[in-house]
Amino acid sequence: MGQGPTGTTLTNARLLTPHGIRAGWLRAENQRITALGTGEAPQSETEAVDAGGRWVLPGAVDIHVHGGAGAAFSDADPERAMRIVEFNRSQGVTTLVGGLVTAAPEDTLDQIAALAEVADADGIAGVYLEGPYIAESKCGAHDPALLRAPDLAEFARMLKAGRGHVRMITVAPELPGSLELIRAAVSEGVIAAVGHTDATYDQARAAFDAGATVATHVYNQMRPLHHREPGPIAAALNDERVTVELINDGVHVHPGAARLVFDNAGGDRVALITDAMSATGLGDGEYTLGKLRVRVEGGRARIAETGQIASSTIVLPDAVRRAVHTMGVPLETAVHAATAVPARALGLAGVGSLTAGGRADLLLLDDDLSVAAVMHHGEWVTRP
Repeated sequence: MGQGPTGTTLTNARLLTPHGIRAGWLRAENQRITALGTGEAPQSETEAVDAGGRWVLPGAVDIHVHGGAGAAFSDADPERAMRIVEFNRSQGVTTLVGGLVTAAPEDTLDQIAALAEVADADGIAGVYLEGPYIAESKCGAHDPALLRAPDLAEFARMLKAGRGHVRMITVAPELPGSLELIRAAVSEGVIAAVGHTDATYDQARAAFDAGATVATHVYNQMRPLHHREPGPIAAALNDERVTVELINDGVHVHPGAARLVFDNAGGDRVALITDAMSATGLGDGEYTLGKLRVRVEGGRARIAETGQIASSTIVLPDAVRRAVHTMGVPLETAVHAATAVPARALGLAGVGSLTAGGRADLLLLDDDLSVAAVMHHGEWVTRP
């Protein structure tokens, strides 16, 4: 008895490629995109799937997410971490980094070690440390009692626990020892980000000169922009070396301010993120973020005791739709900000664009930009 098709050829597709929109076809075999082109697809032994004229674009890449489907990456449980991964894949996020919030030193090491197991199994693309080296005045949903000054010895223990999977760390550059930690991170291949900070413009510039290349959720938990002290927002927007994260959920940042980021940083430096928490996908109720209680009402997550905005409850394709429909960002630019830009910022190879040889992580979108189907590593998560 002969074997069935060993791959998939999508036909009748609107492909969003690095070279623009193309009407044509795409072939996926052995977890990779093996070919794509315009017009009719050449004959092959792969399964032919009619995309029905839908948009076909790379799977979304979320480099700043903390949880979903009732689980958090800080649970230090590989099975619960995979619940977040599988939920995100079903929603069109085919690559994500496991985000941790500030915790006690030993708890942090346990969390990193658990996520390293998930990364070993190709569940996540690495571990992101949002803290503990951040400013108390801009700590947001991080427990202020657990914040601490940059510590190279502790950071070395974090790297050891991560076994090569620690991918990014956020640091407030005004803290003593921050520039040394940024340099140490960069020397170990870890992306350094500036965020949760009350830094001046010059302090933020010094961090970027030391090797930091990402601005953590710009505007949020940062010294605000002022015409005489522009602070880290202007430092990031003005620096061509810096990728600027943006939470585009309509809660964290006003659409006008979000559009300002696209207009000033340009479409090649904005990375859409979610900063999503465990409540994502579950609806309103009470949840936890780290050790803090968070109440979600109408999809808005706030710290129960203070009412301060916590994480979001969106998935990344939601941010793309909002950018296009609410802010008027061109589709190609919005998709680029949720795929190729974050992938490049974290050095994630083979993801984020429709190119031959890249991973077969794909989204099919209807005309209203809702997700119609998802492919991960060449296998359908949800079929068209």
